[in-house]
Parts: sequence; C-alpha cells; structure tokens
Amino acid sequence: MHLRWQVVLLASWLALGGCASDPGQADGGEDGQDAADGIDGLDAEDGADAADGLDAEDGADQGGPAERCAALPPPAGRVVRVAPAQTAELTGIVSGLAEGDTLLFEDGIYPLGGVYLWVSTPGVTLRSASGDREAVVLDGEYATTEVITVASSDVTLAHLTIRRAGTHAVHVTTGGGGDTLRTRIHDVQVIDPREQAIKINPAGAGYPDQGEITCSHLELTAAGRPNVNPVATGCYTGGVDGHQARGWVLRDNLIEGFWCPTGLSEHAIHMWRGSRDTLVERNRLRNNARGVGFGLATEGDARTYADAACPGLPAGTYVDHYLGIIRNNFISADDPALLASADGFDCGVCLWSACGAQVAHNSVVSTGAMFSAVEWRFAASRGIALVSNLATHPLRAREDAEASLTDNLESAPLALFVDAAAGDLHLAADAAQAIDQGAPLAAGLCDDDVDAEPRDAQPDLGADER
Repeated sequence: MHLRWQVVLLASWLALGGCASDPGQADGGEDGQDAADGIDGLDAEDGADAADGLDAEDGADQGGPAERCAALPPPAGRVVRVAPAQTAELTGIVSGLAEGDTLLFEDGIYPLGGVYLWVSTPGVTLRSASGDREAVVLDGEYATTEVITVASSDVTLAHLTIRRAGTHAVHVTTGGGGDTLRTRIHDVQVIDPREQAIKINPAGAGYPDQGEITCSHLELTAAGRPNVNPVATGCYTGGVDGHQARGWVLRDNLIEGFWCPTGLSEHAIHMWRGSRDTLVERNRLRNNARGVGFGLATEGDARTYADAACPGLPAGTYVDHYLGIIRNNFISADDPALLASADGFDCGVCLWSACGAQVAHNSVVSTGAMFSAVEWRFAASRGIALVSNLATHPLRAREDAEASLTDNLESAPLALFVDAAAGDLHLAADAAQAIDQGAPLAAGLCDDDVDAEPRDAQPDLGADER
C-alpha cells in the first residue's frame, strides 16, 4: 500500500546515504538548471538521478551516542598551543598555521575584544586541548564581529565555546576564488550571538559545500536576547543559516532559544538560496520561533544546477532548496514567553519553494499555539513527501504547493509524550495512537530513531521508536 512511497524514498534516500550518512562528493560550481516538464512528485529514476550528492555507504556504522559525540582523536600533525594570555596574538597565530596543523587552546576564557580568527589555510584544526568545550571560551564581548571565519577547505572546529559574537559566531564562506569544502564543526557550543550562530554562504566564486555540524549546542539565552541585531525585520538571529550550500549534514545537535519578543527570527536550521541535498537528522530543536527551514524566497539570487534536480518544474522556475531529508528530529516549544511573543512558534518544519524534500519520523510539539507543525508553500514546492510524522498541530499546504502524505498524525495530544513541557518528546508507554502506527519502509530508509536506536518492522510515529 506504500509501494510508491518506498520506491521514491529508496531511490533518493539511498543516494543521500540511508539513515546514517556523511557527506560525499558534490560537484560544486555547477550553473544553469536544465528543468523538464510536468511534476507530480519524483519517480524512482528521477530520484536516483537527482539526489547524487552522497553515497549510500558513507557513515553506515556510526555507533551509539557516546561514539558519535566523542572527542576527536589526538592530532596527527604539528601542534601549536595557545593560552588565554596570548589572546591578542590569536589573529596572527591562526594566519600563520600551515596545512595539517592543529591549534590547541588551553583551558580558560579568551576575551577577544575585537580579535578575530580568520582561517584561510586548508586542512587545519582549531580545538580545545582538553576536549572539553566548556573549558575553552572564546568571548567576542560583542566587540568581535565574526569570531571564527572559515575560508578554506578541510577545516575542523571542535570542543570549543564561542559566546557574544558581534555578528556571526562562525562563518563558513569562500575565499581565493575556489570552493570551501568539507568544513567540520563538532561539539562546538555557541551562546548568544548577535546574529547567526553559524552562517554558511559564498563570497564571490566557489561554493561552501559538503560540511557537517554535529553534536553541537547553539543557544540564544534570555540574557543575550536584548543584544540581537535590530534590523528591519526586528530579529536578525538564528541557529544555522546556509545559502547556496550543497551536501551539508546537521545531526545530533541541540539548538534552542532563537526568538525575539517582536520580529520573527531565522530558523534553528535554515538552508536556502539554492541549497541542495541537506540532511537534517537526530537534532533537538527547542523553543525556537521556527524549526527547520528548507527554502524561503520565491525570487532572487539563488544557486542553480546543471542537472534536472527537480524534473518537471517549468524552465526558469525559482527553487530555493533542492531535495534533502529532514528526519528523526525533536522540534518543540514550551517556553511561555516564546509562545506569548508577537510571532510565537511559527512552524516546526517549513518548506518554501523546496522541491523534492523528504520529511519523515519527526516529532513536532507545542504546549501552546503554533501556526503549523509542517508546512509546504509556493509552487516550486513539488515532489515533497511526508511520512510517519507526529505533531500536535496542523500539517498545512499553502499557496499552490503539493506534497504526498503517508501515515502522519496531526493534532496529537500532549499525553502521547513523556514530558512535552520539558522538551522530552519520547513516547509515553501508553501512546497507542503512535506506537506501531508508522509506514513500514524498505531497509536503509530510516532504520534508527532520534537516539540512533533501531526501529522495528512496524515503526512508531515520530522521532522516537519506543
């Protein structure tokens, strides 16, 4: 009864790496989409041809939570050590790193006060010496604009805390006329950025592709909220904001608190302006004005691709996000102040001009009002599939968008969850409306849950397999 869904999802998901995938090789720098006619959703051949950014074998064995989020192994190349007393020298120290070097930060607070770290050398790592992100704090003091800028390939940031950035805490961009590939951000904590916690976008030629953000914590606190940049929209801040980026993986992160009393913030995770093949899985997104966004705009400057990534859309159609998967995420709001704010909890999963997106086994919960748990909007939103999602609020089609829906439950009672008021969206023992109510999927599509625990042959709705 779910044959079409399984065929479509198997083709596109396995190309994106099954339920546990890592970035593969994306061909950055492609221009000019060759669009075909008539789209009612992708068929098996279309999905196989379109979703070619990741390999099915990548990341097949990630282990349990302890293994996935463990400290990185000891550095293999040359090691440069710094201590808080050297804070004023950090810009020069970072610019002097050679390929393969690791910069180890000794424990302490680094009061930057305008000092910034611009990484233009490929293959370098910036991390704490102890492996404890709480022990090393790079404090922008709202005087440093971008605390760390990554403008070269194969750069790793790990086991650090960055707080009070004057603009973006981490900015991944392009430099030197080429792509910035395979950025790795692992176990990094960002607290109270004035703008985005992590910004990803090109500058001139090249694209910022194939990166990953894992096991990290991004938060806007009550103390930091009054310092958000008061631009025309009133609330220019968010968790991860990516433009024209292909093949990014965001998994096992906690992102919370991105909202303002007035003005609608960016999403906890937002990929748009022609981004493609994004994988968002096993994240906990709590008390943000918006959860996961694929796309936003209906026109403007966006990346295009030489292949027919979304076959059937009329030539020249503006697409803000191509393909991609959102699965096994807890997305919730329980903060009375957020729910009483001017814009409240707007949407849990927001698909705007987003063709071919797959949304499966997410739990989207609000203890108060919200506009939509999942929504798909604008005519470029075609070939979207929603399966086995569990939500307390509506799944909403808007403005000519189309999607196929299989075995989702909306208007779910809060009693189905262990403790929705505390952000615990695991299923209660008596959650009969959700347990064993999901669509059986072919092997490799979504074999685990939000805790990376296996699903059984008759899966439960939402992100948790009880």
